[in-house]
Amino acid sequence: MSSGTQVEDSVIDAFKELKTKKTNTVFYRLSDDLSTIVPDYQGKLTHDELLEKLPRNEPRYVVYDLTYSKGEGEVQRGKIVLISWCPEGTKTQQRMVHSSSYNTLRSTLDGVHMYVQASDLSDVEYDELVARAN
Repeated sequence: MSSGTQVEDSVIDAFKELKTKKTNTVFYRLSDDLSTIVPDYQGKLTHDELLEKLPRNEPRYVVYDLTYSKGEGEVQRGKIVLISWCPEGTKTQQRMVHSSSYNTLRSTLDGVHMYVQASDLSDVEYDELVARAN
């Protein structure tokens, strides 16, 4: 089932840049009329900076190149994570369109290794993501 939400070509371009390691984080949002998924931010963020940048009352989709190691001295690994961020303060209409558009974005981005639905910062803490990745 399609939500009817469109995905701008620039969404795919930003994702390709992440896959080539030019960036490690891309935020996407719904356009003001809720009809299109558009890039909101892309760059290199630490995990703490990513948490700070998540809006507290608006949904976002975040693609994050999670880098981690299983233990001391282990080789670093990476997994591309798609986070559906929909905090408690999100307006009902935004929440509904965000939720129904998630699968549209999932099917558009080829190369994501892990999917996370989050409504609270604890859902996307570094240790939580690493635990899910292993």
